[in-house]
Amino acid sequence: MEFAYQARDDEGQYRTGTVEAVNESSAFDVLRQHGLIVIKIIPYNKVSVFERIKIFDNVPLKDVVMFSRQLATLINAKVPIVQALRILETQVSSNKLKEILSSIAQHVESGESLSGAMSAHPAVFSELYINLLRAGELAGTMDESLNYLAAQMEKDYDLRSKVIGALTYPAFIVGALFIVGFLMFLYVLPPLVSVLQESNVELPFTTKILIGTTHFLQSFWWLVIILLIGLVGALMFYSKTAGGRFIIDTIKIRVPLFGPIFQKIYMARYARNLATLIAGGIPIVKALDSVADIVNNMVYKEIILDASTQVRNGKSIASALTSRPEFPPIVAQMTQIGESTGRLQEILEKLAGFYEKEVDNVLKTLTTLLEPIIMLLLGLAVAVMVAGILLPIYNLASAS
Repeated sequence: MEFAYQARDDEGQYRTGTVEAVNESSAFDVLRQHGLIVIKIIPYNKVSVFERIKIFDNVPLKDVVMFSRQLATLINAKVPIVQALRILETQVSSNKLKEILSSIAQHVESGESLSGAMSAHPAVFSELYINLLRAGELAGTMDESLNYLAAQMEKDYDLRSKVIGALTYPAFIVGALFIVGFLMFLYVLPPLVSVLQESNVELPFTTKILIGTTHFLQSFWWLVIILLIGLVGALMFYSKTAGGRFIIDTIKIRVPLFGPIFQKIYMARYARNLATLIAGGIPIVKALDSVADIVNNMVYKEIILDASTQVRNGKSIASALTSRPEFPPIVAQMTQIGESTGRLQEILEKLAGFYEKEVDNVLKTLTTLLEPIIMLLLGLAVAVMVAGILLPIYNLASAS
């Protein structure tokens, strides 16, 4: 049974989290054995939504990157792991990461391996991270593994930042356009519409649509807001289901304009992470299973898991990917070359670099094209307003 707790450690620091135990008394004993003074402990299913959000607050990727580099430096300097974790616990900025590092340090102090202690926090330390760290522990090269992981996570972070940065400006403009349009229909157009209605003349079709929209929004603006919030909530809930996630991920890679960008992002992520696992000495089948989750797309996850099954049955990765239209032919061809020459890691790294550059170039082109497209949309919106409202008013004034 899972329990949520609030407690303080020996230094008086506030801690929150969850613990597995048979009953509340056992959970209390487990926490006390870890040096925590329990303030509150309740079954997890009774925790409010707000409290759950606080307990499972996200840890930024850049914080994990910095932690990995600093831990590698401390281990390289022969600082004991528990002491290194305690030092970093006081330096990280994320409160959630502080709590996680405290828990990891306690488990390592009790005899558990670092990778084993970290595996209890999959939301922060991915399966890729755990597998490579475990390989580093066995080979005695943990600091090298941590530095390599930090480097790969930095590349992933840079790619994600480029995508977000390229889409932020267009999203802001489109959002501002909708907000301004909504406010115009509520406050600017109603007086103008009143003038047209009082004229008792035949109005153009465009004007009638604008008048109907204005009246509807004036009377039911609250309904529009409720429907929009409900639609967003329903989509978020649907995306959490297995079927919904699969359909949304399918749309993401097939939608015009943005679909090819997403495909390139997934290819870069697949190649980069598989190369990283192979470099860490992880068996190819296990590496594919790990990458299937890391790619973060249900369509590609199913394809990679199927490829893992075929490789387990004696086939090559290239042959498993050849018949899949979601994987570009170049990926299967390059993979085949890598498998036949024994240079799969090197080939995958080159593929990852190629697709990362492709994403960067496409995003630059898209950003350049979106600006005039947005300006055209703004111009079209202004033209509709002029044709539907201002032109009829001008005609009335001229006639009088």
